[in-house]
Amino acid sequence: MTSSSPFAGLGLAAPLLRAIADAGYEQPTPIQAKAIPVVLAGRDLRAAAQTGTGKTAGFTLPMLQRLSAPGPDGQIPVPRAGRPRALVLTPTRELAAQVEDSVRTYGKFLPLTSLVMFGGVNINPQIKALKGRVDILVATPGRLLDHVGQRTVDLSGIEILVLDEADRMLDMGFIRDIRKILALLPRQRQNLLFSATFSDEIRELADGLLQRPESVEVARRNTASELVEQSVYLVDKTLKRHLLAHLIHRHRWDQVLVFTRTKHGANRLAEQLCKDGIEAMAIHGNKSQSARTRALAAFKEGSIPVLVATDIAARGLDIEQLPQVVNFELPNVPEDYVHRIGRTGRAGSPGAAVSLVERDELKLLADIERLLRRPIERVRSEDFVQPSPESLIEPAPRRRNANEVSAARGRGPGSAPTARRPRSPSPRPTSTPGGRSRPGTSRVSRNKVG
Repeated sequence: MTSSSPFAGLGLAAPLLRAIADAGYEQPTPIQAKAIPVVLAGRDLRAAAQTGTGKTAGFTLPMLQRLSAPGPDGQIPVPRAGRPRALVLTPTRELAAQVEDSVRTYGKFLPLTSLVMFGGVNINPQIKALKGRVDILVATPGRLLDHVGQRTVDLSGIEILVLDEADRMLDMGFIRDIRKILALLPRQRQNLLFSATFSDEIRELADGLLQRPESVEVARRNTASELVEQSVYLVDKTLKRHLLAHLIHRHRWDQVLVFTRTKHGANRLAEQLCKDGIEAMAIHGNKSQSARTRALAAFKEGSIPVLVATDIAARGLDIEQLPQVVNFELPNVPEDYVHRIGRTGRAGSPGAAVSLVERDELKLLADIERLLRRPIERVRSEDFVQPSPESLIEPAPRRRNANEVSAARGRGPGSAPTARRPRSPSPRPTSTPGGRSRPGTSRVSRNKVG
């Protein structure tokens, strides 16, 4: 990448321009063009941009440049073990991994190191890594506080703080953890707050965190990318799964991210799709981190065509040119719809988002359209053949008649009832010294579930 490239015009150094060229990027996105000069100047920043517009590079590139600037002695400062110079907080494990991957990608020609830490995995490798050099720490709030409690990390040297997807962190109840972490940081630092949406609560947080910040907003609040083609199928609840399978087969979708409202629903839908001959895996908060990583890797490489996810995956899933998103169930919060469909139509690539909406979800649909300030096109699948009613209803157990009951008991139809064998009286529990019953003398008390 030459010095006359658009990225060079933003003031980025040669090692970063080289890494950007290796990654195949030629033009900065609007949020990058506006945010990078502000961060390079050392100003606090409040940036809002719809998901998929390049926010991560918008703070990662200038952060790397500032940290790699020589000190008074002409050398790049080297932090003490366990005392990082920059901290990036994210709401989910997947987003933390994505951000740290970007740090390594853009900083590969710089003598800086990074570490990602989140829960759900063994903490010991993280503790071991903190005994060496860590310039940039990317973390989820809960696991970071675990390290603080074990005194394995020192946050007193933080020069740059980034809150990424700040609105999601508030939605997930991290505000108390964030305030605990802020209390551990030095007062003099650069603060960057990036978010896909900016609610009034986020603006209140920003007012207490940022010092005379620059504000950057490249899209109207809570808008979806214009590159995403949105449509709605109005369908009975019992037909949703069959319609989804039909659409996957009919349009030959080979990579589709499907959102459900609950973890149980994600598991059930993935199992049902597999029974329909469509390979699918589920990803949600109850899955172990290793299971989530395996499912996401298989989906990215194309070995499974369908990934069923809850809203935990609506942030942090960075899949290049993901063509299709399906809302199997609409989210309860309209803003989550924006984040869900923002997994497609990223970095200038077109995408499509389909929502399967039943009668009980019409109010949720109206709330989403009110947020978007426009209606979503209703469509129909003319060649969708509804399954037979029998396949939609679980068969009820049939009551057996008297002859069948008799046969089951070993008697022929119409045979005389056999005399019941008298029950032997149950032995009374025998108390042992101390008032406890002897083992085995009270079957009821032993089997009782408390």
